[in-house]
Amino acid sequence: MTRVADLVLFNGHIITLDADARIAQAIAVLGNRIVGIGPSDEMLALALPSARRLDLKGRSVMPGLIDGHAHADREGLKQILPGFAGVRSIADVLERVAEAVSNARPGEWVVMNPIGDPPEFAGIPGSLREGRMPTRWELDRVSPANPVYIRAPWGYWPNKIPLLSCANSLALKSAGIDRNTTFPSSLVTIDRDPVSGEPNGVFLENTREPILEFTAMAAAPNFTVAQRAEALALSMGAYNSVGTTSVFEGHGVSADVVAAYQEIRNAGRQTLRAHLVFSPTWSGMGRDDIRTMIGSWARWIGRRGLGDAWLRVADIYTEIDRSPESRMRARIPVQTGWAGYSPDAGLEREAVLELMVEAARNDVRVTGIWANLLPLFAEVDKRVPLAGRRWVLGHQRTFTDDEIKLVKDLGLVLTTHTNRHIYKQGSAMRWRVGLGKEHTIVPIRSLLDAGVPVAFGTDGLPPSMFMPIWQAVERIDRETGEVIGPSQRISRIEALRCATQGGAYLTFEEKEKGLLTPGALADFIVLSDDPLSVAAERLPHILPERTFVDGREVYTRPGAA
Repeated sequence: MTRVADLVLFNGHIITLDADARIAQAIAVLGNRIVGIGPSDEMLALALPSARRLDLKGRSVMPGLIDGHAHADREGLKQILPGFAGVRSIADVLERVAEAVSNARPGEWVVMNPIGDPPEFAGIPGSLREGRMPTRWELDRVSPANPVYIRAPWGYWPNKIPLLSCANSLALKSAGIDRNTTFPSSLVTIDRDPVSGEPNGVFLENTREPILEFTAMAAAPNFTVAQRAEALALSMGAYNSVGTTSVFEGHGVSADVVAAYQEIRNAGRQTLRAHLVFSPTWSGMGRDDIRTMIGSWARWIGRRGLGDAWLRVADIYTEIDRSPESRMRARIPVQTGWAGYSPDAGLEREAVLELMVEAARNDVRVTGIWANLLPLFAEVDKRVPLAGRRWVLGHQRTFTDDEIKLVKDLGLVLTTHTNRHIYKQGSAMRWRVGLGKEHTIVPIRSLLDAGVPVAFGTDGLPPSMFMPIWQAVERIDRETGEVIGPSQRISRIEALRCATQGGAYLTFEEKEKGLLTPGALADFIVLSDDPLSVAAERLPHILPERTFVDGREVYTRPGAA
């Protein structure tokens, strides 16, 4: 037998996820491709003299996980600003602020993470002993010479509103906020001292997507491209550490995020494959500009777009939205804050329809996340057939049988958001849809039975794909412990396929990744537990001991055997 492998993992439980759901003992790799799957002795016989041989000692190996809606750039952003993990009182908060100020030059802005424990920053201000946020005057005591701004979280992390942020007196002065300041949106409240009427430095935002940092507090520095690149490297490590080897950014990304990915790629630091959807900004452009812009953009986002198996930019994101708040968030060109996508990607309904038709004519794929796009997809299909184009609809909370049939007929690919719609809000969703209709809540069983391609996404809430895998299998609401729509449960092997092959199908790469077979890319993970047999309560807590991308080990869990 010819020796053709420079890496062999043997004596294991290889979950191939191929058409036959074959389980093997060993896997052989040459460079970035799999060259063999089979018995340990046969795969070891393929090893070159210099090959690395890894005895799995019975551990499971499966294809790398592919996150169909990741927002991967955000995870690292939480790590680059001074934070407040573990604080339980205003005194604790002030101590952290004093420490951050001590590392800054006099007059330099000090911008800090939201108060609370990452990754969700939940429970604030209730988890503080005083049950409130610190005021400007309390912050002034430890920051007399520096403007300080404590940011609001991305609202989908704690999944509760209002979002809270605060600033000291120098920050308010720099931002021009005084007792006469009013905010143009009712979603934002500038809290005030009940006696003097002066702003007390605390802000409340009744929206899950912050507005203040783009408007009244725009004087505070936001994320730079350099910071985004630094954060992105951290994000890649975080996603690799939970077994994710590829991401699809179906909500779209801004120019800053694309630039950060390019910086990491050019530096040879990319360890997470990424397919980035373009998130346009329509500020200053109207409906008449759509045809011209789509025609121009099609040269680089049309068909498969620009890039390779590591980094690709293609497709276009859209939504129906011309709210005043979205326009407020777009006041600072390029900057997107936590979001990472353009706050001004939305258009009026008829303009979105025109965008979609022009995109279809120019072979540009469209992605979206709101249910009101489905009827528009159907209208486009009457003018330009969508079959085979794999347009993407994500985040859907519910589907009726008729909607599932329409999705199938249009050839759409769906990405799910079980982290929110089952795990965090399942019981609330059940009350919303009504008695006897809970089977319509993220109906993965019905979708798969209808032949609709389904990819799982985390939305970064949290980033482990084993959470959606478990949620699809068990469908448990975390608040109540209730099973939401038990008839929509799917098997573990089906869930693993959605988390791997489903994501590969999103990017037209189902023959390249998402399964372990000779010729496929060598993206796979060595696991702490067998996902096919581990106790159900352990399933969401599975961790990789090793993560391989392109045949290279990009993550090793400390203490891995």
